[in-house]
Amino acid sequence: MAKDYQPRMHSAEHMLNSAMDRKFNCGRCFSAHINKKKSKCDYKYKRGMTDEEAREIEMTVNAAISAKLPVTDDLITLEEAEEKYNLERLPDGVDSVRVIKIGDFDTCPCIGEHVDNTSEIGEFKMVSHSFDDGVLRIRYKLGEA
Repeated sequence: MAKDYQPRMHSAEHMLNSAMDRKFNCGRCFSAHINKKKSKCDYKYKRGMTDEEAREIEMTVNAAISAKLPVTDDLITLEEAEEKYNLERLPDGVDSVRVIKIGDFDTCPCIGEHVDNTSEIGEFKMVSHSFDDGVLRIRYKLGEA
């Protein structure tokens, strides 16, 4: 991982993805840029999000963060992973897949670094949301943990 990798922001991305998929059934983001001060996630979707929907997503993510959920990882076989997850981005030649689990809120394959507990993330704040040509973009930042 890069020297400036942001486990708090990356863990928040997982939680945002789960909240978005639960509310909009849109799957996980297809593109994410994780930075220390502000990050963004892009989703393929059919319309923009209302400000009320944005507040609901923000509240859902913050409720999960406040629940102090454990963040764990597990290695499963490629065959197990193929049954449960989208593995489009998985490189060829692997025989096991690392799965990150955030309490009962989110589970997905990932090679990134994460916090040990959601209490380390800090407050999730959606800075903005926009929609252009089938892409719903969400920009967010985090308060101090």
